[in-house]
Amino acid sequence: MPSSPAVPTDATTPISLDQARALGRNNASAIQALLDVEVAEQDVNVSRSALLPQLSLAASAGKTWTSNQIRANFIPDPTNANRVITREVEAPAYTIANYDLGLTLTQVIYDRARFKQLQQSGVLRDVEKSQALEEADTSELEAIRRFFVLFRTQATLQVLEATVKRSEEQLERARALFQAGRVGKNEEITALVNLGNDRITFTSTLAQLVTDQTQLAIWLARPGTEPLQAADPGVLQTEPAPAPAMDTALTQAREHRPLLAALQGQVRSAELQRAIARADYIPSLSARGSYTRGGPSAEAVFTEPRLQNDLTASVQLSWDLFNGFATGAQSKRAEANIRRAQVILAQTVREIEGQVRSAHRSLEAQLVAARLAADNREAAVQGLRLAEERFRAGAGSTLEVRDSQLSLTQAELSLLENRIDVEIARFTLLRAMGALSPGESK
Repeated sequence: MPSSPAVPTDATTPISLDQARALGRNNASAIQALLDVEVAEQDVNVSRSALLPQLSLAASAGKTWTSNQIRANFIPDPTNANRVITREVEAPAYTIANYDLGLTLTQVIYDRARFKQLQQSGVLRDVEKSQALEEADTSELEAIRRFFVLFRTQATLQVLEATVKRSEEQLERARALFQAGRVGKNEEITALVNLGNDRITFTSTLAQLVTDQTQLAIWLARPGTEPLQAADPGVLQTEPAPAPAMDTALTQAREHRPLLAALQGQVRSAELQRAIARADYIPSLSARGSYTRGGPSAEAVFTEPRLQNDLTASVQLSWDLFNGFATGAQSKRAEANIRRAQVILAQTVREIEGQVRSAHRSLEAQLVAARLAADNREAAVQGLRLAEERFRAGAGSTLEVRDSQLSLTQAELSLLENRIDVEIARFTLLRAMGALSPGESK
């Protein structure tokens, strides 16, 4: 007989549920969302820069060369005072140097559009932050799901390994009873076939283990070849906690779901866009000052502060009185965008409430199923014990023991499946509520 298969003992990297959650929030998608936040932060700085003083420095040095030129001179006719005589004169070549140095300061005093643009940039930055939190929650939930899928496969292998051992023990009992003349050869053959089938099932599950390890590692931005091992989170040894009240879950979702905060920010941004469009109805005011120095020599411009000075100051009022009804059209378009953002927000609120209700009901159903699975396992254990006692006494058959073994294996796998599903359903509900991670980590 070939030896019993065992769980692979290759070097693995243990990972806990908390580690998977933390790494999941740094998934590639979550990092991209954080980069969008950085871009939005710089957009705020760009909008603010338009309201800060603008100071520019300009300096130039040049020279103009002019060759001999024929020019027309107009002189009175000495013989007729009412006439002018034109004479062409050749002017000599000359060279002129030009040097300039200047400072220009511009400051916006009041421009409603620019102030509203700055405010809108801040709102959009907050929107991106909320979107980043939403993406981080999504990535964390997927990391949790993949962690539990891997842990379930590991636990399934342990159940199947125990099933193989039970089949080996049943084969030894059948062989001993056959040699003692108490059962027929067919009992030993049946037990041998059952053992082979159990080993096939165990071996097939090993391939699923590799797949689950790879899927988790990739999601956590780790090498796909790294064999991760999900550390026992302790959920199989504890009684699952009940689901929170539905009203509490809905209130939590309305107040803390990042997606709703992002969509509320979109509505506010659309309202600010309308204010920006209407700003053309209001005049803008700015101040401008310039200090320049210019002259034909570098010494006069750059080394003699008492010479060549020009200072100019002005206040400018700008008012767009008519622009072909563009302001009205832009305002109406902004109002349509406000209504659209409000519709999207209202629809998303309904969808999130539906998600919470669905996740809450799923958790309650899984809790019931887990309790029933635990009862089934206890019954299956008793059934197998009774079937083995009957077989030892010669009153039963390998087929009866095999049926009891399969019932126990199915009951154990069902309990495992439902207990893991309880945890996945619980985290899914927390995700829908916007309570997946505490505020400190966010």
